[in-house]
Amino acid sequence: MVIQQLFKLFAVSLCLFGTAEQVFSQHRSFSITQDTEAHTIDIRINGQPFTSYRYPDSLMKPVLYPIITAKGDTITRGWPLIPRAGDHIDHPHHIGLWFNYENVNGLDFWNNSSGIPASKKQQYGSIRHYSVDTMWADAHKAVLGTTAFWLKPDGTRLLRQQTTYLFSGKGSMRSITMTVRLTALGEDVVFKDTKDGLIGLRVRTELEQPCETPEKYIDNLGKAANFKMPSKDRATGHYLSSEGLKGDSVWSSRGKWVALYATLNHKPVSVVILDHPGNVGYPTYWHARGYGLFAANPFGQGVFGKGLAPLDVRLKPGESVIFKYKVLIQQGEPSTVSQINKAAAAFAAE
Repeated sequence: MVIQQLFKLFAVSLCLFGTAEQVFSQHRSFSITQDTEAHTIDIRINGQPFTSYRYPDSLMKPVLYPIITAKGDTITRGWPLIPRAGDHIDHPHHIGLWFNYENVNGLDFWNNSSGIPASKKQQYGSIRHYSVDTMWADAHKAVLGTTAFWLKPDGTRLLRQQTTYLFSGKGSMRSITMTVRLTALGEDVVFKDTKDGLIGLRVRTELEQPCETPEKYIDNLGKAANFKMPSKDRATGHYLSSEGLKGDSVWSSRGKWVALYATLNHKPVSVVILDHPGNVGYPTYWHARGYGLFAANPFGQGVFGKGLAPLDVRLKPGESVIFKYKVLIQQGEPSTVSQINKAAAAFAAE
């Protein structure tokens, strides 16, 4: 009798909650795991890789790399970390998705890479991961909170960066929300109005805009030194801004969002970056280049703004500034303008 009652109870629980395997699957639809030796934190959805937070000393800032769609296709360039045939070879500091700036107290954080000769390193700053503050996942999302420091060449801490990454996704959509707090430490910190910043994404060749100019790529044998091919043979991308601008005209314009549309492995794909009304300089200027750099720069008013006064931002010791961005990645059915505007409105209300 007791056994029969237990079976009945188990049957009722299955009706209410699903099978044990289903319940287990629901609670593990998102996972986040750290490998302290490899200096990586992997984010997976339903067991499939989405992206990894990478912070080895060989990189001059933490990055999210690679970024993979719900269909399993990578949207980020492989070179220089994991080169693959067809990769465009330029700007070795363009890796995955990152956050930094070209001129902070005269130091260049944006262009720094392991390729900078030692004789010039005094001109560059680096961003070093310090700690993992939050790391958890449930059926709907994964959250990662980190602390990093912006360092002078001598190792002096200039800024503390506290970043919260929210990874989510449903169906064919994947999203990454970044909330970044920068706090000045021992001295005044000035972000000088310049071209390169602040959040950047480097996409693979297929997402580049077509171009007539020959560029260096990796060939099928893995060689690159003397190999060139016009990107129009493979590139399918085109930009569209919230203001209706298209293609190359998006560069240096302002907008609430920009979308990059392309075809990848015979499937349409869209990548959207949303600006947030709480950010300095909203709506931001877009440093969106046809060769695969997709970036938003809120400090570029002077360099991009056609006669406007430079927007230099100063933080006194202890003062902070917060930035928030959202990246949407969809493959199979590209995001429409209506869908993006709806997502932008929801993001603005957060």
